[in-house]
Amino acid sequence: MNTLATAQRLLRQLKHDKRTVAMLLAMPTLLMVLLRFVFNNEMAFSKAAPAMLGVFPFTIMFMITSITTLRERTSGTLERLMTTPLGKLDLLFGYALAFGVVAVVQVTIATLVSVWWLGLTLVGPLWILLVITVLDALLGMALGLFVSAFARTEFQAMQFMPVFVLPQILLCGLFVPRESMARLLNWLSDVMPLSYAVDALFHVTSSTEFTGTLLRNLVIIAGCALLALMLGAMTLRRRTP
Repeated sequence: MNTLATAQRLLRQLKHDKRTVAMLLAMPTLLMVLLRFVFNNEMAFSKAAPAMLGVFPFTIMFMITSITTLRERTSGTLERLMTTPLGKLDLLFGYALAFGVVAVVQVTIATLVSVWWLGLTLVGPLWILLVITVLDALLGMALGLFVSAFARTEFQAMQFMPVFVLPQILLCGLFVPRESMARLLNWLSDVMPLSYAVDALFHVTSSTEFTGTLLRNLVIIAGCALLALMLGAMTLRRRTP
C-alpha cells in the first residue's frame, strides 16, 4: 500500500507538469522519426534503430528521474517522508513503479511507431522487443534514482551524464562491434548493462529464437536495475545530519 501511495503521488505531480510528460512520452518517438529521415532508407534504419530504441529511453529516463528525485531531496519532501513509517524500499519502489508506468507508455509508443510506420524490420516477436526496451528504460530510471543522491543541484545531476551514460553509449556496440574493441574496452563494455540491452535488441530484430543468451541479457538488465534501486535505498536518510 505504501508503495502504491508513493507511486500515485508522483504520477499526480507529473500530471501537472505537462512539459515533462510531453518530453517523456514524445521525445524517444520524435528522435526515432528523426533517425529514420536521417538515414532515408528502411534497410539502414533497421540496422541502427534497435540499438537506439534502447539508448534513447535509457538516456531520457536517467535525466528526468535524476532531476525529479533531486528536487524531492532538496525540497525536503524525501526527508519528511522518511520521518513517517514509510520504509526505504517502499519509497524507492514507489518511485520505480511511477516512472515504470511512464517508461512502459514511452517505449511502447516509440516501438510501435518504429515498427508500423517507420519501417523497422522485426524478425523476432514484438513483445520481446517491448520487454527489452521497457527494461532498458527502467535501468535508466534506476540509475537516475541512485545518482541523485550525489548531486546538490540540477546542474550537478546533469554532470553525471558523462560518467554513467555516455561511456555506456560509446562501448555498448552501437558504433563498433564489442568483440573488435581493444581488450580493456571490451572488458569495460562487459560490465556495463547497456551493452546487454543493445545485444538483446539486435538479437530480437535478427532472430526468432528465444535463446539462453537472450534470457541472460534480460536477467542482467533487470538485475542491474534492481541493484541500482537497492543502492539508492542505502542513500536515503531519515533526517539530515
